[in-house]
Amino acid sequence: MSSSNLHTDVEKTAGEYTQLFNTNIRSFAWRDITVSVKDRVTKQPKNILQNVDGVVRAGEMLALMGPSGSGKTTLLNVLAHRLAATGASVRGSMLVNGTKSDLSNFRSISSYVEQEDTLIGSLTVKETLYFAAKLSLPGSVGKAERDQRIDALLTSLGLQKQANTIIGTPIRKGISGGQKRRASVASQLITSPRILFLDEPTSGLDSQASYEVMNLVKTIAVKFNLIIIASIHQPSTTTFNLFDKLLLLSGGKTAYNGAVSGIQLHFASMGYRMPQYINPAEYIMELVNDDFVRDDSKSASHVERITEAWNGTVLEKDIDREAVVASYTTIDEEQTKASPFLIPLILVHRSFIKSYRDIVAYQIRIAMYMGLAIMMGTVWLRLAPEQKNIQSWSNSIFFGGAFMSFMAVAYIPAYLEDHQIYKKERQNGLYGPAAFLVANFLIGLPYLFLITILFSVIAYWLSNFQPTAVGFWTWVMWLYLDLIAAESLVVLISSLAPIFVVALAATAFANGLWMSVGGFMVSPKTLNVFWRYVFHYIDYQAYVFQGMMVNEFADRTYSCDRTPGGGCECMYPSALSAECKIDGKAVLAVYGYKTGKTGLWVGILFAIIIAYRLLAWLVLYLKKH
Repeated sequence: MSSSNLHTDVEKTAGEYTQLFNTNIRSFAWRDITVSVKDRVTKQPKNILQNVDGVVRAGEMLALMGPSGSGKTTLLNVLAHRLAATGASVRGSMLVNGTKSDLSNFRSISSYVEQEDTLIGSLTVKETLYFAAKLSLPGSVGKAERDQRIDALLTSLGLQKQANTIIGTPIRKGISGGQKRRASVASQLITSPRILFLDEPTSGLDSQASYEVMNLVKTIAVKFNLIIIASIHQPSTTTFNLFDKLLLLSGGKTAYNGAVSGIQLHFASMGYRMPQYINPAEYIMELVNDDFVRDDSKSASHVERITEAWNGTVLEKDIDREAVVASYTTIDEEQTKASPFLIPLILVHRSFIKSYRDIVAYQIRIAMYMGLAIMMGTVWLRLAPEQKNIQSWSNSIFFGGAFMSFMAVAYIPAYLEDHQIYKKERQNGLYGPAAFLVANFLIGLPYLFLITILFSVIAYWLSNFQPTAVGFWTWVMWLYLDLIAAESLVVLISSLAPIFVVALAATAFANGLWMSVGGFMVSPKTLNVFWRYVFHYIDYQAYVFQGMMVNEFADRTYSCDRTPGGGCECMYPSALSAECKIDGKAVLAVYGYKTGKTGLWVGILFAIIIAYRLLAWLVLYLKKH
């Protein structure tokens, strides 16, 4: 679809769409923004932004530009009331309609579009907007109005034909890169923000797609009096000319701050006349970039002269000092987003759709566990209740619990995708770690139970474990708790280190540790004191192994081997030795396991699961992202 057609669509929907936006925000300004961090070498404060001023009015679009490391992303984060940098000190003031803004009110009137399209790939475009609306709009917004906003945005951004197409996953193709950018913008516009921040909105797009996206944003900004602030790297001439204002940074200092139309005159006044037939954005970027020094015109002193020349320019007269209108002063954060009690349910609904469509999240895992069940059941096939098979049963019990737990690492990619979405939505003030983790826990329960049942139906009966209904369902209980604990461990480690390779290695190491100290490799009675008291008693696999062992051996007997002379040879002496049988409790005694403690072990497992989840909450809570 051409940009002219999209522009026409905006015009067509203007009547219904205009009412979505409250246009009482007339200006957004900032004074003396300075950001300092501690220099790693000198350990002294170092400014990465220094005394940056600016103002943007309703209906205008400002470009933040500068070479790599100039501070444009840092400034964008500061203006959006986000974390500037780890350990950074921020000074300065930001004004909405001439009055200082606070975090809660500011988040209710602004939205932020990330550089990367952090969208759920298995949702359709329309579902993406639906859940964005459900999470961010108050309960007072009814279904009809919500649907009106979604349809208006789909039409305005030229996405109506892709409404029922998925965003796209590594396995399933979805919409194009340019359409993803528009979907990202639409998901933020659903809340009718008056200030929209865009971080590298044209990243990864070709020249034509970049123009299409920014032309749409410009059209909406003008039509509905929005304030648009976008960091942008090196736009084409046509894309660059869409912007009303430019804030050019170099080394954290302002090199130019004013109308795009005044660039040539400003730099010509300093002796830098812009050649004809050259992209103005490209020319000024080269002019203020001192990373690659080739001649005197590119020297550091040359760039310093440009930034120092701008310091004499005063923006104070251009900053709107009008009083805040009454409607702005009454904005209440709690009334501008969904109820905190409904948010976990909305997240569960969204995760349910994602999980049954996302092959990686659970479908591949189910296939993996089914394969493991068939392998386990056919390797330990129909073991007879004889003493020669007792060790094989113990091995099978360990294998079933430990490797089912170990294979929970397959959940890491799906969790990391959810974690990225959480980071974005938390930064936009939609919800916190508690709602995210509650929804994550609830959505996993039915899938883990399905995995447990499918695995057990195959492996339990093929291996000829205790052939009773009670024995089967007790096995299912232990295996289910094992998977819940294993997935909770994945959530904790992946929250601590949300990098796939690191999370994978750390989770594998933790599972190896639990296997070593769980009581199978070395009996708890003879386990080294350090490993026993520091790790064995907090090892969830240890309680699963104990429970499964008791389930198999507590109420079962096994035949002893017959000697050539007709006698019996029992490996595990018990009261049944005279009958040439082994009481299964004698096997448990070797490991030091007692019966009648199932309730205690289940309680400890619940405590471990809760501890993992609470620690994950603490990690996410302390991370400000």
